Order: sequence, then structure tokens, then C-alpha cells
Amino acid sequence: MDSPHQSTPVLPVTARDHNGHNPGYQTPTERYFPQETVLSPPTTPTPPTTPTTARLRPQILRLTSYLRRQDAANATGNGLRPDPDIQPSLDELLHVSSRPPKSGVVTIKDRIACYQWTFFTMTMATGGMANVLSSIPYRAAWLEGLGLAFVMLNLILFIMNCVFITMRFRMKPGSFTRSFTDQVESLFIPAFFVSIAIILTNICQYGIPNTGVWLLRLMEALFWIYLSVSVLSSAAMYLTLWSTQVFPIHMMTPTWVFPAYPMLLNGTLAASLISGAYDTGNGLSIDPLAVALGGFTTQGTGCLIAFMISAAFIYRLMTQKLPRDFQRPGVFISIGPFGFTVNGIVQFAIHADFIIPPNFLGAEHAVSIIRVVSVLAGLWLWGLTCWFFLVSVGSLWKYVRRGSKMPFRMTWWSFVFPNTALVTATQSLARILNNEGLKIFGCVMAGVLLVVWLGVFITMLRCLRKRELLWPKDDI
Repeated sequence: MDSPHQSTPVLPVTARDHNGHNPGYQTPTERYFPQETVLSPPTTPTPPTTPTTARLRPQILRLTSYLRRQDAANATGNGLRPDPDIQPSLDELLHVSSRPPKSGVVTIKDRIACYQWTFFTMTMATGGMANVLSSIPYRAAWLEGLGLAFVMLNLILFIMNCVFITMRFRMKPGSFTRSFTDQVESLFIPAFFVSIAIILTNICQYGIPNTGVWLLRLMEALFWIYLSVSVLSSAAMYLTLWSTQVFPIHMMTPTWVFPAYPMLLNGTLAASLISGAYDTGNGLSIDPLAVALGGFTTQGTGCLIAFMISAAFIYRLMTQKLPRDFQRPGVFISIGPFGFTVNGIVQFAIHADFIIPPNFLGAEHAVSIIRVVSVLAGLWLWGLTCWFFLVSVGSLWKYVRRGSKMPFRMTWWSFVFPNTALVTATQSLARILNNEGLKIFGCVMAGVLLVVWLGVFITMLRCLRKRELLWPKDDI
């Protein structure tokens, strides 16, 4: 027999404005997180009524950021993990395991244990600067030497990163696998693969013209290996994230596109390989059209993924405003995908007569057609790149005011690397259009970017010296 009392539905508490009115559904944010309560059962049977003061919303079963778990822990006094069902993030594990020893002495091993994948953004930016210097149309011996210095420095930094992060994984068993499921660090794992692509591109630019044909053959093989690895790693990384993590829209930044970044360098790498073969007068061992189409296809795939994620980022900006201070440098990442695509497309157009065979697809003027279409598509994407650049720079306006400060993170290298794509894209368009104004504009941007790189590098060294970076802390 049914009870005379009907069960009362569980309704989420909704926020009310200053007049006491219920505004309805609100998107959860970092500080507004809906809780649940059970209304007291009525004393007399009442027919079910449609609630008018609350709206059902999707239940959020777990806290998806370290900050919310830390707030809950502080409130309950249960330490870093108030709920045993919530899997701790890598930040929490480092927070616990990397505390200073009881003796108070922090050794070099303790600092290396804090190393993360984000340090590979440094090698992305440093190799990107060598790429920028190679694209400058006004050549000089000192410019070639400066570019080569960046190539050598980038190789040293890349090896150093590989050694230190390997030491961290050995000193902290299990930290390697956990880094793939951490909400923040896992997004920067592709920086390792992007750094490799940048190094290969630099070798094509600075090595092939000054060595024998053996290096050209080696880079051909490495190109196809990297192309395969970039596609597989990108798909695997996204599948891992979608299977293990929950990314709420209010925490969205352009770093979500990072797993697609390895594919975004295939066009630039293919263009540099073809350019190196063309400049030295040596042909590729296989049809250069295959290299061009392979790079063009994977480049386009990465660009389309980035385009879809950029749409989600615009939605996030419209509903949640700009990211928080420590996430603000990541806004610049939205520049890179379209800038690299412009550079790849236009570089193919520049060397179209070397790549495209006669009567390609039955078209007598295939080379001219491809050049016109490439320039038009490149100009569209270049305009979008410039627009994202303006938005990214404008998001930093608040830090010009006195009292506003942006905490240093390794994501500061986003000020450099994505903008290298904008500079190289500008120089490629200037070359194919033979526009002197664009060439000068690109050179000015390259000079400014060199100053930015130097500023970020010095700031990183200062933070290392002041124990603000790679230092165990009692709170994150």
C-alpha cells in the first residue's frame, strides 16, 4: 500500500539576487558550485505540484579542479582528499610528496621532482625563434649566426628537459602514468612532440643547405616517422583525456587544442624539407608531391580541430569572461594553429612549380591555380590569426595598471611560441606577394618577439633563483 505522503523531490539550491528573487539556472563557476538539499516532507498529503522557484539542472558528481577540492578539505579538516572517491590530481600528489623534508633542507632532487611537461614549452618557443630568424628575407651573416645559436641552445634545453623529467619519473614512481590523467599537465604532454617537430624543422633550415645529401635523406625518413607519430599521439591523447577527465566549460582555455598541435607542425616541416631540397638542387628520394600532400592533409586536420575548439573558447568568453590570471597567457595559444597553417599553405604555393607535376589533375595551369587559391586561403586565415593576436594582447591590458600582477608560470612561453607562427606566416605572404611593407612589418614583429623571448627567459631564471619555480611548497 502506498504511503499517504509523497516523497519530496531533491532540488538543488539556486542562488538569489540582492532583491531575494530566484534568477533560475546559473552556470557553475569556480566559486559558485550548486549543492543539494532535501526539503522537509509535508505534514498533510498534498498533490504533486510543479516547482516554480527552482529548476532542475545537471547534477555535478565530482569537483573537477584542485582549488575546489582544496576548499572542501579546508572546510572539513580532512587534508587534501576530503572525498576518497575523488581521484587526486598530479598537483595534489606533488603537493603532498614534494613538501620540504622535516630537516627543512631542500635538495636538488627535491626541486627536480617538481619538473613537469610544461617545461617543454620553453623549447617550443626557443626553436620557434630560430624558425623566425630563418624566415627574415634580409639575410646577413650575423642573422644566420644568431639563428644557429638559437638552434644549439634549443637542443641543449631539450636534452636537459628530457633528463630532468626522466629523473622525476624515476624518483616518483607512478608519476609518469598519473601525468596523463592530470587535468592541467596532461594538456602539455604534446609540447614534447611539438619540440621535436621544431628541432627537425630547424635542421632542415640550417643543416640541409650546409651539409651533404645524406642529411636530406635522413630528414625525409624522419618526416614520415614524425607524421605518423603526430597523428597517433594526438588521437591517443584526446582519447585519454575524454576517458579519464571532465573539463567544465568555465575552465576552458585554448590549451585544449594542445593535443592537436603536433599535427599543426607537419605542414611547416614538409615545406622546410621541400625548400631545403629545392635550394640545394637535390631532389627528394620520393615524389615531392607526396611529401606536400602528406603535410597538407595532417596540417588541415589539426587546423580544423583547432577551429572547433576555438568556437568553444569564444562561447566560454561570452558566458564566463576572460580566464583567470595564471591562465591568461594561454589565450595566445589560439594564434598558433592558424598561423602555422598559413605558413604551410603559402610555402607550398611558393614551391608549387617544384612540387606539382605538369598537367596535374588534367589542369594545364595547375601551378597558377594552386598559387592563387593558396594565397586567398592564406589571407583569410592570416586575418583570423591577427584578430586572435589583438584579442590576446587586449586581454593583458589590466596588467598595465599599477598593482596588477600576473604570476609567473611556464605557460608564459605562450607569449612567444604562437606568435612565431604569426611572424613566419607574415613573411611567407610577403614573399609570395612581393610586398615590401609586409616584409618590414614582419621584421619589426620578429624584433619585438626576440625582446619578449629574452624577457620571459630572464623572468624564468629569476623565479628559479628566488625559489618561486621548481620549489616544493606547502600550498599550491
